[in-house]
Amino acid sequence: MKAFFSFFNKQKRFADGIVNGDIEYSSYYKDSFKRFRKNKAAMTCLAIILLLIAVAIFAPLIAPYNPNHQDYQSVLAQPSAKHLLGADEYGRDILSRIIYGTRISLSIGILAQLLASLIGITLGSLAGYFGGIVDAVISRIMEIFSAFPDLIFAMAIMTFLGQGILNLYIALGFLTWVRTARMIRGAVIQLKEKEYVEASRASGGRSFRIIVKHLIPNCLSTIIVLVTLGIPHAIMYEASLSFLGLGIQPPTPSWGNMISAAQSVIGFLPIYSIMPGVAIIITVITFNIFGDGLRDALDPKLRV
Repeated sequence: MKAFFSFFNKQKRFADGIVNGDIEYSSYYKDSFKRFRKNKAAMTCLAIILLLIAVAIFAPLIAPYNPNHQDYQSVLAQPSAKHLLGADEYGRDILSRIIYGTRISLSIGILAQLLASLIGITLGSLAGYFGGIVDAVISRIMEIFSAFPDLIFAMAIMTFLGQGILNLYIALGFLTWVRTARMIRGAVIQLKEKEYVEASRASGGRSFRIIVKHLIPNCLSTIIVLVTLGIPHAIMYEASLSFLGLGIQPPTPSWGNMISAAQSVIGFLPIYSIMPGVAIIITVITFNIFGDGLRDALDPKLRV
């Protein structure tokens, strides 16, 4: 009896402490953010990502020239005070085109991943929840999409849909949804046997409500990590397609088509191809390290 009252008093003191602010209430995401802040590399990459986003948003204010302005007196100009990174074969400022290329790369990476996540979450949750014939059909579709090499499959989609930035969003979205679907399917298979799902089903909850209200929110940490790690893949695919002439078309500045255009003058003006490549490398590595840091912070198995 004494032990019972001692436990009750401890619980009451704990509740009073939270109400009075003496004890700080902690949640899963709050703890995860604390863990993430301890990862110096991931925090540095977060700062770089925010800087890239700021560059993309304020490109007209940052870029020294209009990216499509042609100065025929500066054709293939070497780096100078007038053109810090030189000028291309049409006299366009390379630095300005790299800055505006940030918009293309980030927008394609983010929007393509949002489309891929929408498809992957929908099909993955349906396959994991219903199982049976639904799971079998969706799994076969995933196997078909996984059977083709990624870049060749993207080239085929772009050839079929035609060139254009909207078609590029669609192509890259269809290219990367399978990994999301597989991860969500596995998570939903585990979660659908939990007591709160059984209770919701027993109380008359419909399948759609259970999936949207209970299952998908509990996969949120997985979704965040998948989107973050998928963005650099989409950026790389966009650069590859633009390099091959199937992605962003000139005169719209893209890191990929800048590298492609620089092939003919790489011996005379190597910085023309080097700097867009450096921009791609920095962006891809930054997102990968940031995604790894998020995964470590959000993984409950790593909580101490």
